[in-house]
Amino acid sequence: MATILVTGGTGFIGRDLCQRALGQGSQVIVLTRNSKAAAKKLPPAVQIIERLSDLKPDLAIETVVNLAGQPLAEGRWTEARKQNFIYSRVGTTTDLYEFFSARDLKPSVLISGSAIGYYGPGDHSVDESATGTDCFSHRLCRAWETSAAQFEQLDCRVCYLRTGIVLGDEGALAKMLPAFKLALGGPMGSGDQWMSWVHIEDMVSLIMHCIEVETLRGAVNATAPNPATNRQFSKALGAALKRPAIFTMPAPVVKLLFGEMGEELLLQGQSVAPKKLLDSGFEFQYPNLQRALIHLLA
Repeated sequence: MATILVTGGTGFIGRDLCQRALGQGSQVIVLTRNSKAAAKKLPPAVQIIERLSDLKPDLAIETVVNLAGQPLAEGRWTEARKQNFIYSRVGTTTDLYEFFSARDLKPSVLISGSAIGYYGPGDHSVDESATGTDCFSHRLCRAWETSAAQFEQLDCRVCYLRTGIVLGDEGALAKMLPAFKLALGGPMGSGDQWMSWVHIEDMVSLIMHCIEVETLRGAVNATAPNPATNRQFSKALGAALKRPAIFTMPAPVVKLLFGEMGEELLLQGQSVAPKKLLDSGFEFQYPNLQRALIHLLA
């Protein structure tokens, strides 16, 4: 039975991942800052620790799934919050590396978080071979991936999950629903910016796929194969809710309310292709946006 260490295990993706891994027979350990709060969110079979030193020296950790990181879309980006974004990702990853580099038993694979923000804004499709356009999101993701790359020195296979908008009962979709249910939703800015998304069930499945498929390494785009523009997404969400979606939020209003965060995350986007996943034989259960939304909102 494989043992998986998860950081960020109490988050939106982490909780579903823990449940799936347990169901497939793995032993799951979650590293968290608050074990009591984590116990309320995680399945009873998950072992919860607050320090890496709590791991027994003779316990082999085959896989590390590193999802820890302060959410980016919770408000305006101040300089202090930007530093927290960096530390919560790069600092946690470096702590993991230093712990395992001093340990006799090394993990064989690291699945480490990143985001499609790595690519920066663009209006043409990109795959894992694309270089990024300079912006804060790109610099943050690049630093996160660089810290994870240290694990290669431990003969560890490393995948960087460049994750898009994950659709589920939390996250971006949950924040959109109140306005759209009241028929007050609609595109932001021009509505032409791309939204590369993935259903939560596919997100968890592709993480397990990356763990199991030994040929996968480096950047892996964690997005469905059919991105949508913000206008198309708004129309599809309105249709799934049987509500109109015609109220546009002008770009100046988005910038005024959300500052740099609004400009990078809401008014700009990326059309991202999951080339490596498709080439490796991964099959998306929800490749189309309308089907994904109908399933989530049924």
